[in-house]
Amino acid sequence: MPTRFRLPIAFMPLRKTRRTKPRRCSPLHATPLFAAIVATASWSPHAHAQLSAKAAIPTPVDSPWGLKLAPQVEEHLLGPDEKPARFTISDYAAGTLDQDISLTGSAEIRNTTTVIKAENLHYDQDTDRADAYGNVRLVNNGNTFTGPEAHLKVEANEGFILTPTYHFNSTSGNGHAQQANLLDPERTKIDHGTYTACKCADDPAWYVSASQVDLDSGSNLGVAHNGVLFFEHVPIFASPIMTFPLTGDRQSGLLPPTVGISSTTGLDYTQPYYINIAPNRDLTVAPRIMTDRGVQLSATYRYLSPTYSGTLTVQDLPHDMQTKTNRWAIYFNHTQQLGDGVSVYANYNKVSDATYPEDLGSNDLFTTGTQVLYQQEAGLTYNKGDWSILARVQNWQTLPPSTAPYGREPQLNVKWSKYDVDGFDFGVEGDATRFTVTTGDMTEGDRLYLNPYLSYSLIGPGYFVIPKIQEHFTAYNLTYIASTAPAGQPRQLSSAIPTFSLDSGLVFERPVRLFGMDYIQTLEPRAYYVYTPYHNQNFQPLFDTAEADFGLAEIYTENTFVGNDRIADANKVTLGLTTRFINASTGDERARFTIAQQYYFQQQRVTLVPDETLDSANHSDLLLGASMKLGATFATGVAFQYNQSLNELIRSNIGFAWSPAEREVLNVSYRYTRATETLDNVPINQFVVSTQWPITAHLYGVARVNYDFIAHQVVDGVIGMQYDAECWTLGLAVQRYANGIETTGVPGTGTRILAQLELKGFSKIDNGLVEQFRASVPGYTPTPGLPPPNSRFTNYE
Repeated sequence: MPTRFRLPIAFMPLRKTRRTKPRRCSPLHATPLFAAIVATASWSPHAHAQLSAKAAIPTPVDSPWGLKLAPQVEEHLLGPDEKPARFTISDYAAGTLDQDISLTGSAEIRNTTTVIKAENLHYDQDTDRADAYGNVRLVNNGNTFTGPEAHLKVEANEGFILTPTYHFNSTSGNGHAQQANLLDPERTKIDHGTYTACKCADDPAWYVSASQVDLDSGSNLGVAHNGVLFFEHVPIFASPIMTFPLTGDRQSGLLPPTVGISSTTGLDYTQPYYINIAPNRDLTVAPRIMTDRGVQLSATYRYLSPTYSGTLTVQDLPHDMQTKTNRWAIYFNHTQQLGDGVSVYANYNKVSDATYPEDLGSNDLFTTGTQVLYQQEAGLTYNKGDWSILARVQNWQTLPPSTAPYGREPQLNVKWSKYDVDGFDFGVEGDATRFTVTTGDMTEGDRLYLNPYLSYSLIGPGYFVIPKIQEHFTAYNLTYIASTAPAGQPRQLSSAIPTFSLDSGLVFERPVRLFGMDYIQTLEPRAYYVYTPYHNQNFQPLFDTAEADFGLAEIYTENTFVGNDRIADANKVTLGLTTRFINASTGDERARFTIAQQYYFQQQRVTLVPDETLDSANHSDLLLGASMKLGATFATGVAFQYNQSLNELIRSNIGFAWSPAEREVLNVSYRYTRATETLDNVPINQFVVSTQWPITAHLYGVARVNYDFIAHQVVDGVIGMQYDAECWTLGLAVQRYANGIETTGVPGTGTRILAQLELKGFSKIDNGLVEQFRASVPGYTPTPGLPPPNSRFTNYE
């Protein structure tokens, strides 16, 4: 007859564990084991965790002969013929040896991934079945179920629990159900239940109620059958099948729609569908319904590999209800590494007509204004050692009122350089390009230039002297000469122009104490001399050349032009003085003040176009700049360009940023530029303020206003708010944006409404609000999402 045994509580070496039902609306807490192992259902010598380094040092939690906690757990998988150990704990146990066991009072059954707790437990070793009754608590791979009754095959993780409340560690998901069915270690089926990522499962802000919810952690997919999405107890969406990812990983299915109202499209609704083709490839198809335009279809294909990547987007509006035409756009980019420093790339972007971006542009186009140039380029690059090579073909689609830039069909650019060879730096750049243009009656042709250089650096403690010589060779072969070209324009011409420069400076340091803090103050005088002889370049076309900006970043350069069609003659010296205040303990630069000016020994004669008025002053405008950081929260910067001869301020930029805490930022700036021909004789006089600031504990205001004092109007702006709750975020904003040029020549504007609703851990509906806030407010910080998913050992019981 079978042997039966009884083990009363008196034989337990440790004190009894008190069991309490977990609270639903608060995080779970790990409970140390204060119960004895009183019986072993099965045993395997290979079911253990191996630790190393500090993790191998256990921490005592009781007497020297009691239990110990390891700082970390590392799971080792069992072999094909191995079974995990089974442990049972209870106040009272009775059973048949090697067959079954009945546990009463604070009963538990444990193995490596599953813990079953109840008032009463019966475990059958032959069938590996556990039946639990009374305050059942089931922990399975980190997921927790609580209910009155459960039946489970322990090793197979197969069974069910009645009327459970559940919590999933990997998704922070919670819910209630009539029954939860565990199909295997990865799949769970919820019958007539709810699902939410809110912490409080009893009264969540949002939840999905469905007749059945299938959760598959292996495929990272949740499927709600006959589901209804509730937000603040109001149903906002219903579907026979509703899919959602269980983590942040990609998953095929419907994406949240975007809804907006625009002055150019009317009510604008887009419903994207995402197809996860492979881990490195996906496709998003997005039908778009616009009440003022019609139905547009968009598809975006992305691919990625260790050696190449790319994106292809195609948009098509078969019939625009306003223009009565077919309108489309294509955007393609591809990069690929061929090995040994060689790579290829391609960018092709084109739209059907000149007003496509104004009328139908995507949300991201409004971030920086309406797009007017579409690049079409393919090339090959080589970068290895001292060599850098670029071979490409480039062209542009240009929309009015912008002027078409020159295309390069083709271009070959080669650079070779050596650094610090016994103190010498030397190299050469060569370029051969055929310039073409889509605009009629503009000069076209071939250009070849060569630019060798040699410099030597004398650098010591507190000083530097760097002399440099270079020669700029240019040759042209013009295939077409515009009617506006200078009289007598030759088809073939060349030039060779040398340049000598000498850059030098000193650095002095001294300790100072300001406002109770120690600083290192520097004094850095700098002198930069440039000599380039005059060479008449009026017959040379302007393929890629323009006048350089004038500021502290450009004043220490050889050429006043950018590009290679003009080399400015020069006999000038730039004198500058900079002082910095550096935190003596951290090395952080807290303040900088700079003044610089150029002095001409000979007036510049080379101009962009012939007969251009020459400046007769013997010095440049005076440049002043300053930047300061007052603590970790406040920074300011100013820059001025002042003309001493005219006694007039030419340009000024003043701004500061204050951010005392996260999601608290205020930016203020003022910009002034005197009227010039480049600006159509209209000055720039604008004030910009942007901010993100908390209004209440959960409500944030976000705004940007760019006001033009000349036109007495807002150039662009956005004003909105974001409400951040524990498991959802709502944002609304109204935006006014620049929208090209009207037929009258007046800058056009548009208005649209931005909105975002994010149900954290489930879905996000956003028609560009967050990206617009990022672009409008420097230092903007989005509202926080859910914390990262927990491992199955989090809150391990």
